[in-house]
Amino acid sequence: MNYQQLSKTSYEVRQGIIEAVYNAKSGHPGGSLSSADIFTYLYFKEMNIDPTDPKNENRDRFVLSKGHCAPGLYSTLAHRGFFPVEDLKTLRKVGSYLQGHPDMKGIPGVDMSSGSLGQGISVAVGMALSAKLQNKNYRVYTLLGDGEIQEGQVWEASMFASHRGLDNLCVIVDNNGLQIDGSIQDVCSPYPIDEKFKAFGFEVVCINGHDYDEIEKAFAHARATKGKPTAIIAATVKGKGVSFMQNDANWHGAAPNLEQYQQAIQDLQKEIEKLEVE
Repeated sequence: MNYQQLSKTSYEVRQGIIEAVYNAKSGHPGGSLSSADIFTYLYFKEMNIDPTDPKNENRDRFVLSKGHCAPGLYSTLAHRGFFPVEDLKTLRKVGSYLQGHPDMKGIPGVDMSSGSLGQGISVAVGMALSAKLQNKNYRVYTLLGDGEIQEGQVWEASMFASHRGLDNLCVIVDNNGLQIDGSIQDVCSPYPIDEKFKAFGFEVVCINGHDYDEIEKAFAHARATKGKPTAIIAATVKGKGVSFMQNDANWHGAAPNLEQYQQAIQDLQKEIEKLEVE
């Protein structure tokens, strides 16, 4: 996939996010939308995965540490072919396998159940260590929220990852600047995020999380880094792609009504149509 195709796919993923959250009447659109370009690059270009063999022992692993952004992961998995896109409309409904947070037992393509903030990175570190102990070549990726890194467990895991030289681990921080209570800087500032990860022994790359050229170079740099894990700090826009959701903390965990749903789908469709004629 070239950058234009990836970008078009990311907006289709965003439409799936809106469909899922609207039909559920609950969920977390803001951080799912900000992460869509990262999700798309990981699953359509970066990771060694196969939707027809989701449990292959040699596959790359992904852990959504900010598990509340499950709509973003689910939409990406669906568009990548792990399960039908139509099933996104069953999010959070009784009897659906698409729960409010990722469930590794019931959802194809989900490598780890997550949701309690701070815990996902610890599991990813364990997966990366397991690969080293077994002389396996798979890589492990984990996506954290910038509000999530206020959790102390994140830094315990980071200290361990660096101590063990887990160069097969890539941590991505979705730095959209907002959490449920408002600005991360006002709630409990984690800045400077890059310097903190450097202090814990990580190779650090700071990027625009919506620029596929920068995304591609960052992941290539991570693969080439030896002897220590990599942290990619991705500056993003919360609610990216939906005009009235962008940079608004109120859309951290709220579902659109019918009128808002229609506007959101229209906003995203315009972006898709622009990319189709370029």
